[in-house]
Amino acid sequence: MKHMKNRDLTRWLFVLPAIIVVCALFLYPICSSIFYSFTNKNLIRPTYSFVGFDNYVTILTDEAFWSSFFNSLKWTVFSLVGQLLVGFTAALALNRVKHLKGVYKTLLIIPWAFPSIVIAFSWKWILNGVYGILPNLLVQLGICDEIPQFLTEKTLAFVVLVLINIWFGAPMIMVNVLSALQTVPQDQYEAAEIDGAKKWQSFLYITVPHIKIVMGLLVVLRTVWIFNNFDIIYLITGGGPAGSTETVPVYAYNMGWGTKLLGQSSAVTVLLFIFMMVICIGYFAVIGRWEKEDK
Repeated sequence: MKHMKNRDLTRWLFVLPAIIVVCALFLYPICSSIFYSFTNKNLIRPTYSFVGFDNYVTILTDEAFWSSFFNSLKWTVFSLVGQLLVGFTAALALNRVKHLKGVYKTLLIIPWAFPSIVIAFSWKWILNGVYGILPNLLVQLGICDEIPQFLTEKTLAFVVLVLINIWFGAPMIMVNVLSALQTVPQDQYEAAEIDGAKKWQSFLYITVPHIKIVMGLLVVLRTVWIFNNFDIIYLITGGGPAGSTETVPVYAYNMGWGTKLLGQSSAVTVLLFIFMMVICIGYFAVIGRWEKEDK
């Protein structure tokens, strides 16, 4: 009995450093954000007091918040759909390649391999409305009469950011889907071909059932990542022009570090956390239903 207790204590000692790190990097920020969201905490003043739900009322009645929220929804939906389509198509194509597959895979994964800050500043330089390579090239080729302002025109700026995000995130979808496709038993395709099944039928009844769980998990991860994405948007447009690309994370940053209203900024992050939890619960409910059907 004493030996068993010592073994349990040893296990906890080995796990303790990881628990401390998780608490420091995960639990503490969440708890502190929830706490400050009920205060009038300001980064300039050292003192603060409790204000109850006043911060939440202020945020939920702010038009700028709802504008950023709907921008986040559009940003997430368009980016996610684009990444899934491009990544899934690339994975299907690579799965059929028999020669130099490693070379093609390496080339296609390049965008995902670079840090976000490198990607952001590179595209900002390429799309600059004065000296940018792409805008000036379009004029020289006669495609545009005047230099297009990709980053300062409202509609163009949002579309460009979505396209950059699709280009940046699609390789991650491609790699994971390709790995899932390679686990599908080939004898099932051969049997279906013998039975006279068409290509689309093999895809629908063999490929999809084998990879749908992986696709579901990818949708969850990419939804959370894209909705919370901050660096690409902030580094390229800063939420402009005129708030047309300002998403909830950028709004929260501007609230906390721009106006120094940490209490209201914390309220935004708590609302964002609750929203993402609801979305994830819905996703996992669907994935859980798929797993039960497979069993």
